[in-house]
Amino acid sequence: MNLVRVALDVPLATLFDYLLPEAIEAQCGDRVVVPFGTRSRVGIAVETGLESALAAEKLKSVTRVLHDAPRLSCAWLDFMRFLASYYQRPLGETLVHALPPRLRSLKPLPRQIRQADPLPPSGTRFVSEHVLTEAQANAVDRMRSRLGHFDAFLLHGVTGSGKTEVYLRLIAEVLARGAQALVLVPEIGLTPQLEARVRNAFPQTHIAVLHSGLEELPRTAAWLSAARGDAGIVLGTRLAVLAPLPRLGLVVVDEEHDTSFKQHDGLRYSARDAAVARAKLAACPVVLGTATPSLESWHNGLAGRYQAIAIPQRAVPGSRMPQIRTVDLRAEPHEHGLARCVFEAIGQRLARREQSLVFINRRGYAPVLACEACGWAAGCERCSARLVLHAADRRLRCHHCGDEAPIPHACPTCGNVDLRAIGRGTQRVEETLGAVFAQARVLRIDRDSTRRRHELARTLEGIQRGEGDILVGTQLLAKGHDFPDLTLVCVLNADSALFSTDYRAAERLFATLVQVSGRAGRREQPGEVLVQTRFPDHPLFAALARHDYAGFAAAQLAERKAAGFPPFVFEAALRAEARKLEAALEFLRAAARAVPAGEEVLVYDPVPHVITRRAGAERAQLLMQSAQRPALQEYLRSLSEHLYGVRARGVRWHLEVDPIEFD
Repeated sequence: MNLVRVALDVPLATLFDYLLPEAIEAQCGDRVVVPFGTRSRVGIAVETGLESALAAEKLKSVTRVLHDAPRLSCAWLDFMRFLASYYQRPLGETLVHALPPRLRSLKPLPRQIRQADPLPPSGTRFVSEHVLTEAQANAVDRMRSRLGHFDAFLLHGVTGSGKTEVYLRLIAEVLARGAQALVLVPEIGLTPQLEARVRNAFPQTHIAVLHSGLEELPRTAAWLSAARGDAGIVLGTRLAVLAPLPRLGLVVVDEEHDTSFKQHDGLRYSARDAAVARAKLAACPVVLGTATPSLESWHNGLAGRYQAIAIPQRAVPGSRMPQIRTVDLRAEPHEHGLARCVFEAIGQRLARREQSLVFINRRGYAPVLACEACGWAAGCERCSARLVLHAADRRLRCHHCGDEAPIPHACPTCGNVDLRAIGRGTQRVEETLGAVFAQARVLRIDRDSTRRRHELARTLEGIQRGEGDILVGTQLLAKGHDFPDLTLVCVLNADSALFSTDYRAAERLFATLVQVSGRAGRREQPGEVLVQTRFPDHPLFAALARHDYAGFAAAQLAERKAAGFPPFVFEAALRAEARKLEAALEFLRAAARAVPAGEEVLVYDPVPHVITRRAGAERAQLLMQSAQRPALQEYLRSLSEHLYGVRARGVRWHLEVDPIEFD
């Protein structure tokens, strides 16, 4: 009796045994069609030649094997098993959801991407006009020596130091050895710019681009190109780390500190951490590049787990780090949310035909619409959050659940018609600057202005050509972009994260300020950064002005160690949501009682989320910590086994390992 064990995407933490008819041959890694309940499903064979605990007459048979895509390798299956085990998700869900949606369905692939014959071999010609600086050359030499072996490198290069050129030189070495390179970026918005740079550097190489913004067929074609080994370079966002690469020889994670590498549904993995694990299994180096390392990576560098490599100067001859100074809003005259010296600095750049960037990480017109007569403020009915005023289309929108409403003509509580917009977002700043500098071209770049496909890429290309005098933008403009004419950056609303209850807030603020400051003065013209604040003496701003990441990180790590926070402990969170908060809290209490923790694991009492109600559901969480990762993982396995065996009526739950957000 031939049996095969199949992983299916069903809400059960189990695998399923099926009979294998003599006419059908299946091996591990094959996609198979099997009956499940009243319908057929696509699953993945993960084990053959085994004995089932069930009698043969109770087993159903495999219907057919799908041969329209490459068989998934044992190495890839091992990587998926690791992710499923570490992040406490069912193996079936992990495996099937790692495939493009088209390969999860019974629908056959179109002929144009169901390519039977392999593409001709990729060329390895490398084109670059850049001359490496001494620091860049040293970095390349150190990492080149470890090709063919696992090593984790933390490439700490200041903004503008030419980290991308280092990546390209290493990729050229990998391609020359006949291997593949995987390059991860945090945002879809960064992909077109890096893609163009990579294509120009490797004009003969097949390059597969993978991200969630692709349409179904291009995404499937790119995945198949990677899995067949046709693509020499695979470039993409976090989901690209899940693609099969049979000849993986190098993994690069650009902007490794970025929180966008964390997945927030399904398999809640960190693509950065998964990339390190992937490289270890493939016995190849992984490069984590950034100007502002995450404290976890910096700590690993200090402990010797990662090899730290520094590039302390900018790559363009004559280019210097920008001068950063604070603008004290307590003393400096200001109007419409901008200090007088900011207006003057922008005017000077306009006179010199240089570009300015006004950075405010808050889209919309104003964060609050309120009535001064009675204190009413527009709130979301489905979330415990305020509605944001969007003046362009006269709507109120919730940035948490997406709900929206028209702007009321009068206060719904007292009838006052004089409602006031409080605070500022990108739309209001754009309006202010357009009124003050009537002859200037003011461009707003945020998720509202770049909703259409390819709109962001076109806008960024225009900015690089000098189309736009004053840029108003959010984090979309903060990282990875090179604007030759940009010499001034003005930062608004920097204080909002200084006194947050989130212990990661200072780290994120410092990274954001360094990244956005790095857009200024990337050529011969000197750059200047003005940070508006009411706390100019805060140590964070002092470290920022000195370009002193190491000093900032040392202070933060000392605080984290004293408080018992990561990276000195390991964390997981059990989160639950229900129609009533008490139901979610009781579910968490019951889980904690059912699976007692040992001495090495600390389980806190369940508490509501900071934003307790979201999209109509009341949310709570249970935090778990341990100084030993294996002890926490052992506890989580027991907890997960219990949870998947419980029928939680009216409660949705998930486990999050290494959480980075607690709102």
